[in-house]
Amino acid sequence: MTAIVSPEAVVGTTIAFSYILFGNAITQSFMGVPALLVDFPKPSAPGHAERARLLGRQWPVFWAVGNVFFRPISTLGIFGYGYTAWAARAALPGTTRLGDWRWYAVAAACHLVTVVHSAVNMQPINEKIDALSATDDKTKTHGKVEARLAESYARNWISYNTVRLITPVVAGSLALWQTLKSAGI
Repeated sequence: MTAIVSPEAVVGTTIAFSYILFGNAITQSFMGVPALLVDFPKPSAPGHAERARLLGRQWPVFWAVGNVFFRPISTLGIFGYGYTAWAARAALPGTTRLGDWRWYAVAAACHLVTVVHSAVNMQPINEKIDALSATDDKTKTHGKVEARLAESYARNWISYNTVRLITPVVAGSLALWQTLKSAGI
């Protein structure tokens, strides 16, 4: 049996995807979201409700990038590293030695953790921040979202996004190390 698609090409592309995800997580966690919080007023300040609504109106841009661009890349990471693990395990003819398949499987698991974490832990925070755009001035709430917690929601998002910073860099580094090691570099 020969590989339909070159595992070397797949792993190279998937490593690039991992580092793209890593770079985006750095950008969002250390530049994008913190920029939205610069001079964020205290909950008791007169301009707080307006600023919380502004945060809610700005949030769809961050959310869209995650859903439209990075979710598919994370998913491709699972399949790319999974395919490479399978090809390395099967030692398909016509492919160069890929090394220990288990490292690619760990890299695939890292991307799986990223996807599950995004769905389970990040999605509820995204929804809360997004709901701030419709916060009522009188009650300062919109459903279960409290405008006084707007900054806290964003800071929690930054904290939770750390997982999406760590897992792709671990996946990419493990796969790159294994690929270079098996190539004798």
